[in-house]
Amino acid sequence: MVTRQEQRERRRQEILGEALKLFVRKGYAGTKIGDIAEAVGMSAGLMFHYFDSKEALYEELIRFGVEGPMGMVGTMAAEGDALAFFEGASAGILEYLHADPATADMFVLMGNALMDDSVPESVKELLSGFDVHTPTAKVVRRGQREGTIREGDPVALSIAFWCAIQGIAEELALNPDMPCPDSAWIVDIVRKR
Repeated sequence: MVTRQEQRERRRQEILGEALKLFVRKGYAGTKIGDIAEAVGMSAGLMFHYFDSKEALYEELIRFGVEGPMGMVGTMAAEGDALAFFEGASAGILEYLHADPATADMFVLMGNALMDDSVPESVKELLSGFDVHTPTAKVVRRGQREGTIREGDPVALSIAFWCAIQGIAEELALNPDMPCPDSAWIVDIVRKR
C-alpha cells in the first residue's frame, strides 16, 4: 500500500518533471506557476503546498543539475586511471541520455540557466559552484603523465570533451529519436593515439 508520504513525493517528482520541460522550452521568465500547475493537472494554489514559489522550484532543479555532475566528476576524477574516467563518464552519461529524455532536458536547462541574466540571485549563487573543467583538467594532466591522454591544454581538452556531451544532449532533447553516438567517439577527443 502506498503511503501518503510516497504519494506526495510522487506528485512532487511529477511537478519537477513537468517544470523541467517548461523551463527548457519557455525559459525561467517565460514559465508561469500556472503553466506548471496546468501541466500536472492541479490548481496554482495547490502547487504552493509542494513548492513555496516558482523560484524555489527552479532552484531545486538547478541544485540537482549542479550537485549531480559535480558529485560524479569529483568521485570519478579522484579514482582510477585518467582514460577510465573519460570512458566511464561518457558511457554513463550517454546511457542516461538514451534511457531518460529528462536527462537531456537537464543539460539544456543548465546551459540555458548559465546564460540567462533573468534567473534569481539564489540560482546564480548555485551556478557559481558549477565547474566541471577544473577537476576534469586535473584528470587530463594525470592522463598526460600516464601517456593515455593526448597533449594539449588540459582545460581546452576538458572543454572539448564536455561540449561534445552538451551538444549531444541538446540534440537529443530536440530530437529524441535520433541515434545516440558511441561513447568511444567522445573519448577519442582526449585519447592519445
